[in-house]
Amino acid sequence: MDRTQLNIPKQIVVMGVSGSGKSSIGTLLARESGVQFIDGDDLHPQSNKDKMAAGIPLNDEDRWPWLDLVGLSLQMPGGAIVACSALKVAYRDRIRELAPEVAFVHLTGSAELLSSRLGGRKDHFMPASLLQSQLDTQQPLEPRERGIVAEVGGSELEILLDVINKLQAISNN
Repeated sequence: MDRTQLNIPKQIVVMGVSGSGKSSIGTLLARESGVQFIDGDDLHPQSNKDKMAAGIPLNDEDRWPWLDLVGLSLQMPGGAIVACSALKVAYRDRIRELAPEVAFVHLTGSAELLSSRLGGRKDHFMPASLLQSQLDTQQPLEPRERGIVAEVGGSELEILLDVINKLQAISNN
């Protein structure tokens, strides 16, 4: 792809539940757009990682400082793409307070597909047992939110091309 032709937002959160491909698609999108990729998992304090590894879902008080770091990370010169679950509208609002130009890429898939992906993971602190709690918590993008939705049933290349096409469409509006 020709980066000079890529007209997409420079502040992007690739969001969705665990197993949706946030890190994989975020990394590819960052490479294609020439901005830095940041895995939101790396921004969690160890206490959050320990809690999730023990199978305990995070509460909002656990998340607020982490979401602030996500918003601050988006402010990097030249932009950034951050993989972050951002499951609730309130979480996305919190990110937008620090990064008002952010666009959200909501990766979605069936519970069966996501569960099978999680089953194949090794050495990740997020256990598959928390998937259902994330699916129950997840709120779709609202019309007032700048963003797109992409299904994750295809290959990484197919998903990436879909995401880029949809991001270009909202950038041209």
